[in-house]
Amino acid sequence: MKYLFSFLSLSWLFCLQPLAASGGQLSLDDVPQVMERFFHFHIENNEWNPTLVRRSLKLYIEQFDSDKSYFLEEEVAPYLAMSEARVEEIQKRLEKNNYSDFFEVNRLAQKAILRARNLRTEMGRELSAQKRVTLQQSQGVVNRYAKTLSEISDKQKQRMVRFYKFHEERSRLDTEERKAKVFVLFEKKIGRFENSYLFLDSEGAKLSQERTEHLLSLRILKAFAKSLDTHTAFFSPEEALEMRLSLEKQFEGVGVVLSEGIDGIVIADLIHGGPAEQSGKIQINDQLVEIDGKGITHVSFEEIMELLKKKDRSEIILGLRRIDPVMEKESFFRVSLTKKPIAVKEDRIRSSYELVDGGVVGKITLQSFYENSDGVSSERDIREAIRSFRQAGELKGLVLDLRENSGGFLGQAVRVAGLFLGNGVVVISKYGKGDVHYLRNISGKRFFGGPLVVLTSKMSASASEIVAQALQDYGVALIVGDDRTFGKGSIQYQTITDEQANLFFKVTVGRYYTVSGRSAQIEGVKADILVPSHYAPYRIGERYLEYALPADQVAPAYIDPLTDLDEKSRAVFRKRYLPTLQKVVSFWQKSLPALKAASAKRMSANPQFQVFLQKIEQIRLRQPATAVNSIDERIESQRDLQMEEAVHILKDMIHLQVEAEEQESLLPTGS
Repeated sequence: MKYLFSFLSLSWLFCLQPLAASGGQLSLDDVPQVMERFFHFHIENNEWNPTLVRRSLKLYIEQFDSDKSYFLEEEVAPYLAMSEARVEEIQKRLEKNNYSDFFEVNRLAQKAILRARNLRTEMGRELSAQKRVTLQQSQGVVNRYAKTLSEISDKQKQRMVRFYKFHEERSRLDTEERKAKVFVLFEKKIGRFENSYLFLDSEGAKLSQERTEHLLSLRILKAFAKSLDTHTAFFSPEEALEMRLSLEKQFEGVGVVLSEGIDGIVIADLIHGGPAEQSGKIQINDQLVEIDGKGITHVSFEEIMELLKKKDRSEIILGLRRIDPVMEKESFFRVSLTKKPIAVKEDRIRSSYELVDGGVVGKITLQSFYENSDGVSSERDIREAIRSFRQAGELKGLVLDLRENSGGFLGQAVRVAGLFLGNGVVVISKYGKGDVHYLRNISGKRFFGGPLVVLTSKMSASASEIVAQALQDYGVALIVGDDRTFGKGSIQYQTITDEQANLFFKVTVGRYYTVSGRSAQIEGVKADILVPSHYAPYRIGERYLEYALPADQVAPAYIDPLTDLDEKSRAVFRKRYLPTLQKVVSFWQKSLPALKAASAKRMSANPQFQVFLQKIEQIRLRQPATAVNSIDERIESQRDLQMEEAVHILKDMIHLQVEAEEQESLLPTGS
């Protein structure tokens, strides 16, 4: 699942001084300092308590053994079923910055790793020699810790088989040698993870004391952070870099996407507009074998990524091997590339339009709410898309597709919603100390004021829920999609996009509400017209996550109280802002019965949609009654049936609006 976020960038909220030890390595002394700040600013949890103690140990265990394939039930039971007296003892140790209980769990993990490696020793040889490798999932074992060593052996074997099946679909495994390579790669990849718990490097050498302490501190902080609530988190620099790219849609590099397979490190993709693509010399599936003249055969994938990211040089020379399967030839060549800032366009917006009587209807798919220092933003991209629609003809209506949008910058959510609103409150934010702030649109004029459909799914979360619910509150749009959205109504402060930060985290500091005073927390944004997506049969949402915050509400703010402004600002806002507040539009809600009836009739008469609905129901009936579902079975279709119906609804809205305008024009004018 994608990251789910609405982030604040408010310097007044969280002043964090450098804490990490020299060289960017964490120390155990950093742990209490970070937690002190988390406790100070977190919306609910402000000190250690028995609940956090239980959660943090459970999370520390799951951090290592997420699929329950290492530990025996008897090994983890003392930490998962603790008496109140033991919890109290551990809490007292934590309050004194004593983390010995977590060190003990790490020692248990080390023993479990050595045991798993012994069990896997012969498995790889046996599986690579088999003519056909089959995946047979043992019933009743997967979702619980193993009771016996034979169950652990089975779990480890099934992990290997799943890895094999993944590569079987993507690679040619027609010889025992190539099959064996899959299991060598498995041990290489899993070995890197296991070595980090054994405090060994990629070559099996013992890590320095500084690096060992860094890894322990990182894992402890990850467990502590997540114990506060489901969205508070602590990140490694590598994780933060990936999230920063998602938020800013820009990075500096040479524009290659790498993957690790049985034939080594290969070019999986070239980023459009990057130096690698512009060179015209590099192709997808080329094998990377050198960096700056040095072979990388025995270099770990993580180390290769670090070499490419290094900031101490701008030029990189890649040595590549290309295999021509037709000519059965192999060639080696080098390409010199100069790093440059690359704007990622593929994950920003997609736009298109359809012709209708007298004009066009636009379709905009927004993947996230992004912004960077070079002026790239979701608001700006949507403005440009709308301008392009208007060049094609009169823009009669718009579909804003947020089905895959899991969030982004809170400020961008306000600006995007403001494109379709006049002056007024878009978001009400309430923080842990009770402070309430109002985020307003003060542009005074809507950029687009015609019929608007916001297309959502269960995966629409956070900032996308802000936009959907705000536009629904004011009545300027209809929400079409799954019965509800994800249900994330919390706000996180983050250091991920702070160039000066040496520690990376997000902490839940508040809840957001839209102008109605409603929160999307847990309940999500309810669809006005139900048109299900392929996510519909799955248990997806905040309500299924561990440690989610409860929902609440605040007073509506259709009449902006201005209570968060100083007196001088209030005087200006009373004069220039309050007289032009966005009024609630009732027309679409009054038209809703007719629009819902027309949509239901269309879907019932559409054979493809009926097949789609039948498949949804089949998947729903096969889902277990517990836990959050992964998307195991995506319903593929050559047509985007949900978007098609959204456009039909939009056309109905356009027709109703024209009818209403014609009727109004026939009314006698007043004297």
